[in-house]
Amino acid sequence: MNTTNVLRVAVPNKGSLSEQSISLLSEAGYKTRRRGRELVLSDSDNSVELFFLRPRDIAVYVGRGSIHAGITGRDLLLDSGTAAVEHRPLGFARSTFRFAAPVGTMQNLSDITGKRVAASYDHLVRTYLEEHNIEAEVVHLDGAVESSIRLGVADVIADVVETGSTLKTAGLEVFAEPILTSEAVLITRKELREDPRVITLDRRLEGVQVARSYVLVDYNVREVDLEATIAITPGFGSPTISPLVNTQWIAVRVMVPAQGVNLVMDHLHECGARGIIVTQIAASRL
Repeated sequence: MNTTNVLRVAVPNKGSLSEQSISLLSEAGYKTRRRGRELVLSDSDNSVELFFLRPRDIAVYVGRGSIHAGITGRDLLLDSGTAAVEHRPLGFARSTFRFAAPVGTMQNLSDITGKRVAASYDHLVRTYLEEHNIEAEVVHLDGAVESSIRLGVADVIADVVETGSTLKTAGLEVFAEPILTSEAVLITRKELREDPRVITLDRRLEGVQVARSYVLVDYNVREVDLEATIAITPGFGSPTISPLVNTQWIAVRVMVPAQGVNLVMDHLHECGARGIIVTQIAASRL
């Protein structure tokens, strides 16, 4: 493998991001199976090296140019303060960051002025407050920020909120607008966005996303009913239409969002479509 043309890709080595990132890359055709705990995996067929790194460190390596691209969380990217940029949202590991305080004590963002805010993502929170002209002290904690108010370290916390049950147990409630909605993202450096190697990686990941989100629907329909069924299933640009032996009927093949496909089938049947078949998509390139 010619190492000068190898694309270096950082993959989360643990946590909620890891398993889904590895699955995504595997479905995109990359070698991801490790024999043990090796930190680097070479894929000579695709001219790629996968580096298994701590999720929080990935944006730093990419931002400094040691790694060409990587998968990490949008929250970790923004908190890193590096030159890495988001290239593509990947649609998994979603989370929402919110401010929270003791019940009934705060309602608006301006109420944070002059207060102490505990956060594990202190750079992200500090930047957010500065952008909204809020002066407050941001206290860095590595975890369990919910206890910081009770222990007298902070007046407010900024943290990931899922169901809110943990906050409720701690006597806290969210207030103000969400700080950030995060998810897994493909990152790179701005100058590498047009690099053919990054473009190939991005195209493959997009293909997996489409394959996961869409199904192929085949059906036969009378020519007089074709317009009505195409209105239901317009597809990407246009459906594929083929003549049948019975010239009054036409075969249609089209991509349809997987979510709600049974409702689409109901509507197609009502409009005269018959022989409706749904097929999973293994891979795609658009």
